[in-house]
Amino acid sequence: MLQNLCQKMFRRSLWVYHANSGGCNGCDIEVLNVLTPYYDVERFGIKLVASPRHADVMLCQGPAMRSTAQALRRAYEAMPSPKLVFAVGSCAGGGGLWYDTYSVLGPVETVIPVHYYIPGCPPRPEAILYGVALALGLVDKQVAATRIGHAAFPVPRYHPEDLRPEGGLAIYQRQEKI
Repeated sequence: MLQNLCQKMFRRSLWVYHANSGGCNGCDIEVLNVLTPYYDVERFGIKLVASPRHADVMLCQGPAMRSTAQALRRAYEAMPSPKLVFAVGSCAGGGGLWYDTYSVLGPVETVIPVHYYIPGCPPRPEAILYGVALALGLVDKQVAATRIGHAAFPVPRYHPEDLRPEGGLAIYQRQEKI
């Protein structure tokens, strides 16, 4: 339902406001990498703007910090409706490494509502671009098949009758793997 609503609201172009509320700047670098001519997101109509008053989308990086929570909230409120918020990276999605420190309130969703999450530490530029394109309905959702299982570690089985004493050491003559 949210994807259909995004397709109706944001038909032409997306103007993106880049907000970093704290963190290590790893996600910051990857978001700026997406906006370079190498990935050329302007062909999809995605453009970086300097003011939240002109933005349709806010890309948030870093956890919600006590020192930046009010500024992040004001930037969100300055955006005109309709607006989307993407939490980019594991810090914005769950607090990251600093989730239990005194200066971190938690994920970005504790301060502003988040519509889409792009996981990773930091997420690759292709993942960020895919997440935004998926939200806009430009690409179909793809899920990779996974197989869950235990890793098989060979455990050697030693037989006492195959022990050969040599110079104070015990040397096994035969080894079987299970």
